[in-house]
Order: sequence, then C-alpha cells, then structure tokens
Amino acid sequence: MKLYLRNGFLEKEDPLVMGILNVTPDSFSDAGRFFEPEAAMAHARTMAAAGADIIDVGGESSRPGAAAIGLDEEIDRVLPVISRIKEETGVLVSVDTCKEEVAHRAVEEGGADIVNDISALRFSERMATVVAELDVPVVLMHILGTPETMQRDPSYADVVAEVADYFQERIDYALGRGIKKEKIILDPGIGFGKRLEDNIALIRHLKRFAEFELPLLVGVSRKSFLGLLGGEKTPEKREAETIAANLVAARNGAAILRVHDVDATVRALKVWRSLAE
Repeated sequence: MKLYLRNGFLEKEDPLVMGILNVTPDSFSDAGRFFEPEAAMAHARTMAAAGADIIDVGGESSRPGAAAIGLDEEIDRVLPVISRIKEETGVLVSVDTCKEEVAHRAVEEGGADIVNDISALRFSERMATVVAELDVPVVLMHILGTPETMQRDPSYADVVAEVADYFQERIDYALGRGIKKEKIILDPGIGFGKRLEDNIALIRHLKRFAEFELPLLVGVSRKSFLGLLGGEKTPEKREAETIAANLVAARNGAAILRVHDVDATVRALKVWRSLAE
C-alpha cells in the first residue's frame, strides 16, 4: 500500500502496523498503564523497536460507555507525548481525536502525521476544514452513535452494505470540504456499535470496500467479540485471537492493522507473508 503523508509517502507491501498508545486512565484494555508520560514513552519506544510503522496516541477513551472529556484535558494528555515520540523515535504518529483543536495542535505543534477520527468528521464542526488545511491523512471510521451509546442494542439489516453507504457519504463530505481523496483512510469500526455477527461479517467481507480504492484500517485488537469467539474473558490475554483475526483481515485487504501487541503482530505478518508467497 501507499500512504500519502503531508510531505511524501510511505509504501509497503505488507499491512502497516499501528501501535495503540492510550494515555487515558480508563481504556478498556490496558486500564491506565500508560497514563503517566514516562510510562507512555517507555511503551512507545518498545513499540517503535518492535517495528511499529505508526503509533496511535489517544487521550480520550472510546470504550463502550465512555463519556467525553474536555478539550484542555485531552490536549494536556496527548501533546507532550506526541512531541516526544517524534523527537525520540521518528516513527509516524497518528492522533486519535474527534476535536479539531486537538488535531490542529497535535499536527502543528507536536508533529503528528495522521488524524484518526472515530466520528468520521461528524463530532466536531470544523474538523474537516482543519484536516484539509493541515493536508494530512485522515481516518474515517464507522460508528453507530457515540462511544457512550454505541452498544445500546445496535442493529443492521445488512451491516456491510450500510457501512459501505456510510463510507460513500463521508468520503463525499470530506472531498466537498477540500480533503484530498488520496489522504482518506477508511475504518469499518469493528466493535463500535456492532454485534458479534456484524463484526464477523465485516471482517469476512472487507473486500467489499475495495471499490473505494482507499486504504483500509482494521482494529480488532483484544476486543470483546474475540472473547466471545475464543472464550477468553480478559482483554490482555486475547493475543492469539487478535493475531488470528488480524491475519484474516490482512488476507481480505486490510492495509493498516491497529494493535496493542506490535511485536507479536510484526512477527506473525512475517510468517504469513513467507507462507502466502
């Protein structure tokens, strides 16, 4: 795949590995282990050394039922960490936010390379304009409702078709506000307002989204539906389930894999590529 950045591009045959760095006290998986800046930086360095192509820094939890936090608090959480990652590792950084001011400062002051917006530019009035001005890649994710409401009885007649329709609408919206098509990345939002059967259908039918001719980001890491499939109740113990789902996603066209376990994912992709050739 080819990822078009603000200046230049990154090209790689295998899926890019995006390491998750939650600088929050309430994430569903790591339970605040990296909330403190030094712990966050130690983990960022570990992921960079393991081969992460991108580190995704988020200061606001998007776990089911999570409430929003204030602008200043989110900036205080993410900006110092993003700046240090860029200075100390040189790895690409994405900022996981729905707020245009956080996105703007993360890119202009912190050096972030990508904006990862779970709302697909819907939660913040000027986010699309800001992203267009910054000229950075943006992830447009499908979500049903908000993190606080998304798992309250989600329902679809045809989840794959409905997500595809959503993608088309959000792509048109982004293009209409000056975002370049080559800067758009799509994310079907596994686990974001989805039932078990919806998550399964989306992963099985990722190739349906190839019609958009845009990179596809998939985030399945440690999620609850994997626990339902594999039987493991503790999120951080779902490494095997996560790798299995990621390899299926890679086979079906995922260009970016968003994961907690960078080292295991990088090694699994090496074996997958060797055996698939």
